[in-house]
Amino acid sequence: MTDKPSFTTNLNTEITYLKGVGPNRGIKLKKAGIEVIDDLLYHFPRRYIDRSKILRVNKLQIGEKGMIVGKICSLNIKQARRRRFFEMGINDGSGILKCIWFRGLSWIIEKFEMNESIAVYGKIEYYNGFRLIHPEFDMLDDNEDPINTGKIISIYPSNSELKSVGIDSRGFRRLLNTAIAISKSSINEFYNEKILKSNHLLELSKALIDIHQPEDQESLNNAIYRLKFDEHFFLQLILALKRSSLKRNKTEKFNNDDKVVKKIFNQIPFELTKSQIKVLKEIRIDLESDKSMNRLIQGDVGCGKTVVALLAAGIAIDNSSQIAIMAPTEILSEQHYNSFKKYCDAIGLSCELLIGNLNKKKKDGIIDKLKSGEIDILIGTHALIQENITFKNLGLAIIDEQHRFGVEHRKTLIRKAENPNVLAMTATPIPRTLSMTLHGDMDISIIDELPKNRIPIITKVVNEERLESIYAFMKKEINDKKQCYIVFPIIEESEKLDVEAAETGYHNIKKNIFPEYNVGFLHGKMKKDKRDEQMKLFIKGEINILVSTTVVEVGIDNPNATVMMIENAERFGLTQLHQLRGRIGRGTKQSYCILLQRKDTTIASHRLKVMENTSNGFKISDEDLQLRGPGEFFGKRQHGYMKTKIADIAKDGDIIKEARNLAFDIVLKDYDLRAIKHQKIKKELLHRYSNMLEFIDIG
Repeated sequence: MTDKPSFTTNLNTEITYLKGVGPNRGIKLKKAGIEVIDDLLYHFPRRYIDRSKILRVNKLQIGEKGMIVGKICSLNIKQARRRRFFEMGINDGSGILKCIWFRGLSWIIEKFEMNESIAVYGKIEYYNGFRLIHPEFDMLDDNEDPINTGKIISIYPSNSELKSVGIDSRGFRRLLNTAIAISKSSINEFYNEKILKSNHLLELSKALIDIHQPEDQESLNNAIYRLKFDEHFFLQLILALKRSSLKRNKTEKFNNDDKVVKKIFNQIPFELTKSQIKVLKEIRIDLESDKSMNRLIQGDVGCGKTVVALLAAGIAIDNSSQIAIMAPTEILSEQHYNSFKKYCDAIGLSCELLIGNLNKKKKDGIIDKLKSGEIDILIGTHALIQENITFKNLGLAIIDEQHRFGVEHRKTLIRKAENPNVLAMTATPIPRTLSMTLHGDMDISIIDELPKNRIPIITKVVNEERLESIYAFMKKEINDKKQCYIVFPIIEESEKLDVEAAETGYHNIKKNIFPEYNVGFLHGKMKKDKRDEQMKLFIKGEINILVSTTVVEVGIDNPNATVMMIENAERFGLTQLHQLRGRIGRGTKQSYCILLQRKDTTIASHRLKVMENTSNGFKISDEDLQLRGPGEFFGKRQHGYMKTKIADIAKDGDIIKEARNLAFDIVLKDYDLRAIKHQKIKKELLHRYSNMLEFIDIG
């Protein structure tokens, strides 16, 4: 047995030494990220049981959804026809409710004991009495009277390892009762009275108590608001400090010698939109300053961000600077290279592509020419940030879809020069609440206008019963000298199976559905030369139908493609569907996006209806964020700022604005948090968020 420490218990005391923990439980808790008492206090409930809103058995109605709280009065294994099932009876004092499990009997039998207090959730059915099938459930403390209404019970996230040592929801409640009792006097407030009052915030100690042990719904709401505010405030404070730091970086002013810019402008075969012109002016103002530019261009699919980036590059070249353009994939890098190259060749600029599969001789040649200043624009993937890549005079770094790069990737590129100007771009329209958190350190320009004469795409959701008519329509379009896409989903978790499914689909389409036409196939695992060949044949019109995975999301611009059918559309995020849809409608012909829904669920139907009803990328992305949350919005490569315990970036728009105003106001007046009144805030920042303070030196 481990000796107890002789010192006073405080927030930084190892969790092992909290009464009721001990060495064995301590190991399990530390493994779950709870190392000290402070970590336990910030282990927030995942939901609450409000006993003022429980249902009574004697007043239940069939089809009603809700919660029943009572004591276990019976536990039985029963036989019905050919299968066994487990039945548990719950008595709430007004009657008995039966809970039935048909699956996982060996697991579920071990979960319950007679006379235990329990809360169950589900949809009420009736068969020889009221019952729930496979209900959710939470065990309550032994000393909690299930008939006692009005109390709010905290339900905590746990795992199998913690549960194996008795730390389930009940176990956490017991530990937190102890932790709160011994540490509430040690919880130090870091906001001053003025901040608390003006932002209507509870004191921290009360908020932490009420989040675990709320007296009523109002006290719980106030606690949640305070702790959400804290998380958003510190995220915004980091962004404000970073922005302030970058704004203080001195860099060379760019003048208005627009020789190259005019040459590029004369090569553009269309009139710029008002939105493009506005964003160009914002970029020019940045570049004429002695402060490093740190700007993000947000724009919908096909809005013309590339042209704006090209003209920005022209300003840098006019000022004897080199440009680096980094994209997250080889396909996107190649797309940018092809777009830039035709303009560069026409006006005598040097533009090169640096990607992983170049042969050594070609790569070495590019590296040498870059170092000597012979290359004006270098485009590539993270190959640009290799140690041996040296620019003679890097003046502008353009990062495309920057959220898909890690922080270190971006830092390494920017460090290729002393305080270069940074222009980020994204074709993923980002909702304002997410943008304030993900890109809150940047100045944001939005291109919200599509080129003139662009015909809106007609989008339709269809089921399998309509397939024959869809195929007939596609044949009609092909016979009219147009081309089509058929896109299959690729999900990271099941990538291998998805590629195989796409390949099977391709062979079926080629052999059985469109045997009289040329059908191509494209996926991300193909060798580059094979992939390039398929793309070229499609663009040249020699392939009638291109069957593809989501690799076509970027990389192919074919104005002659007028139909895109997306298989299993319900498996895609809305933002990705919108990106895919942007591959068509690029010419002067009417285009059609067909979303084939194979699984008909209420949520899936709602999501796909959004795609049918709007082409506004910002509206779509906002809906996507609400439905999927920020974690799935950008997939696995999530930005570090997304890691929150209680804050919800999708839903906390008003809190984010208030927290942001406070954070940016503080930094405006005290950019390194040296003022006495900000010392406690600074201490809290360094304590909880030190790993996120990139680019920031606040001592």
